Amino acid sequence: MSGSQELIAVCNTDEVAEGQAVKVETQGLVLAVFQVEGDFYVTDDTCTHGPGSLSEGCILGDMVECNFHNGAFNIRTGEVMEPPCMTPLKTYPVSVRGQQIFIKAV
Repeated sequence: MSGSQELIAVCNTDEVAEGQAVKVETQGLVLAVFQVEGDFYVTDDTCTHGPGSLSEGCILGDMVECNFHNGAFNIRTGEVMEPPCMTPLKTYPVSVRGQQIFIKAV
């Protein structure tokens, strides 16, 4: 694979329960891995507004509420859903191969 398409192994599918998230640290990235309606999504774990960990936030459908100031993001798109957050959350392209979740290196 070319460098721009390098895949990074994040975790196994059985580590992320439906409607839950796990924090993963790999290759200098701190990520939140979510399972929503059987699909997996990966975002940066740190809220764009403060030091909150999104993997520890409250998940409501496809929205995660930060445990620090209660701002919220769309898990699928990173779009801001509730203030005080103003900056969208970084999301990563996900692929699942067998039982392994990968993201594309950016």
